[in-house]
Amino acid sequence: MRVANSWKDYRVLATGDGEKLESWAGITLLRPDPQVIWHAKRDLKRNVDAYYERKDGGGLWHYNKTIPEQWKIEWKDLKFIVKPMGFKHTGIFPEQAVNWEMMMNLIQQAKRPVKILNLFAYTGGASVACSKAGASVTHIDASKGMVERAKENAKLNGISNIRFIVDDCGKFIEREIRRGNTYDAIIMDPPSYGRGPSGEMWKLEDNLADFVGLTKKVLSDKPLFVLINSYTTGLQPTVIANILKCVFGHENVEADEIGLPTEEGLILPCGASGVKIWKN
Repeated sequence: MRVANSWKDYRVLATGDGEKLESWAGITLLRPDPQVIWHAKRDLKRNVDAYYERKDGGGLWHYNKTIPEQWKIEWKDLKFIVKPMGFKHTGIFPEQAVNWEMMMNLIQQAKRPVKILNLFAYTGGASVACSKAGASVTHIDASKGMVERAKENAKLNGISNIRFIVDDCGKFIEREIRRGNTYDAIIMDPPSYGRGPSGEMWKLEDNLADFVGLTKKVLSDKPLFVLINSYTTGLQPTVIANILKCVFGHENVEADEIGLPTEEGLILPCGASGVKIWKN
């Protein structure tokens, strides 16, 4: 497992009974986490600033004190906006710092222009990190609201050269193939379930292998890396590694769980990531 232990503004304070207590730049939030099937050692709701309660068909934030509608969090020299949203989200997945760091190192070590395609790109954590490292980034997400949030994160970091596009990722790639456009690196964080622009059903275990195969057609003749991240419960890192090997070749493929340290001395599992790296 790769553990995101380089945060100063973010901490997992405690976990248990399906919930995690976090500090986001000093503001404490309690959120559900399906991986936390062990028991809490204390009352996690006590003195928490806000907590998210699941309800049938959704959920609701409850506030024990007045907190900002949104605020800033920092990781190294990067800045991001934190904002409690629907479905317990905050706009940032802190465990992704392990991938940001790896990709930034690869870009800087390449010592050449690197053109990156970030698919299912959400609020732009990876886009901002890769751009800060010197890459040219095209950011794709089907949610206009999430793309607007990504633009805010880019602006917060003084970045103005990310290409933001609201589009279905599959449709965008098909058009890029027809246009002959290519990229040196591809990042993707596909959902477990979803629907395309015409109502097409996306189910990760049924569609991921074909989708990754499609992305190969927009990879340049001098690729740097392809990274796949997934939060789908039960998807093992080896599955991601096998897909990468089948599509791009067996050499230099790695896949691991990613996680967060907790102040109880536990490691909170947070999904799986796999990467194919080219040595050139």
